[in-house]
Amino acid sequence: MLEKPDVDKKKALIAYLVGIRRKEDSPREAAEHLEELMRLCETMGLQVAGDETVSLSQPTAALLLGKGKVEEIKASAEMAGAELIVIDDELSPGQQRNWEKETGLVVIDRLEVILDIFAQRAQTREARLQVQLARLEYSLPRLKRAWTHLERQRGGGGFMAGAGEAQIEVDRRLVRDAIARCKREIKEVRRQRATQRKSRKGRPTPTAALVGYTNSGKSSVLNHLTGANVLAEDKLFATLDPTTRRILLPNNQPLLLTDTVGFIRKLPHQLVEAFMATLEESQQADFLLHVLDASHPAVLDHLRATNAVLEELGIESKPVLHVLNKMDLVEDPVAVAELRRVAAPSVCTSMANGEGVGELMERLAEFASGGMKEVHLRVPASRGDLIGLVHREGHVLSMRYDDSNCLMDAELPVRFLDPVRPFLLEEPAPASPNGPQRGPAT
Repeated sequence: MLEKPDVDKKKALIAYLVGIRRKEDSPREAAEHLEELMRLCETMGLQVAGDETVSLSQPTAALLLGKGKVEEIKASAEMAGAELIVIDDELSPGQQRNWEKETGLVVIDRLEVILDIFAQRAQTREARLQVQLARLEYSLPRLKRAWTHLERQRGGGGFMAGAGEAQIEVDRRLVRDAIARCKREIKEVRRQRATQRKSRKGRPTPTAALVGYTNSGKSSVLNHLTGANVLAEDKLFATLDPTTRRILLPNNQPLLLTDTVGFIRKLPHQLVEAFMATLEESQQADFLLHVLDASHPAVLDHLRATNAVLEELGIESKPVLHVLNKMDLVEDPVAVAELRRVAAPSVCTSMANGEGVGELMERLAEFASGGMKEVHLRVPASRGDLIGLVHREGHVLSMRYDDSNCLMDAELPVRFLDPVRPFLLEEPAPASPNGPQRGPAT
């Protein structure tokens, strides 16, 4: 009898892992992919009893691998006492059914592992909706597999097969309805988030999104800079829900900083689509903080993997400040020098001991200001909102009142020019005959 693994059981299920090395993969890359799968399985709650990497030159339609190789894997898994096999690739519904028929074990692929982790860790309504959508879309073409398991449990045969086929059609309709409902609710979540962003843009505060490979230290950076209490575990996908916090930069300029879900190599495209509402924070940000684990031997691969996802999201051209994190664990300074050459501009930090945090804050101030411009303004005295904006976001050089206007000379970040553009003067207004008058700070 084949049953869906229950990761909530106290006793961890025993798994046998199968890494796939395609022609374009080097032995090092294949080993790193398998190590990542192992960490994903441990995060999911599985106990890994054994693993192997299989070279794949030509995929087969029925099993992805050749039947002889599948029989060898079955023998190795049984010898290891495994209850399920995990394939480090995406299996089609037909391939998954064939694997289970050949091995007599439950077989899951990389995508199902990631979906289960997301289901365990999603906290907010938005993230839970996104997980539900991804899982429904994954399960729809696999309903026949689920009913095959049920028929075996009931003994199969006879009239039960016909009933099962009829029930599959009912289930498909229910799943399609649930998918449509999830999409409608996610659309409403996006609308609400757009309204929230619009209200934030009414207060012209710059925004930055923390992006990077999973477990690179994004949540630790957010916690250190903002005093937030975001979950920061040494596990993959510790953060699934976007968290936004306000910080004050050294130039007294506020910044909204958002943590986002981490990326991995071979990130399933379905998850990029399903989690687009979460990743929208990266799309809407003024600039990105790309956090990298500088101590990881595959950090350059992590850099490329994250950049590939950013390109898929269409935000690869946004200004990026690279944060080379976990410097306290770095053992190869030469590798860091190469990383700094590739990932420029960058700041070296360690959230464990506070190294580089001061420099990071200064660089954030530079990125947030987007450059300063000296401006001369004649603003109606009734526009306290704009006068306050100049005081809050810029540096006031002089200020005086003339009739019903406030005349201001100031240095203002370029990003804040639009609200005051109608009141710009080409040169400073002449001083009042009674001398300059400072108005009250607003």
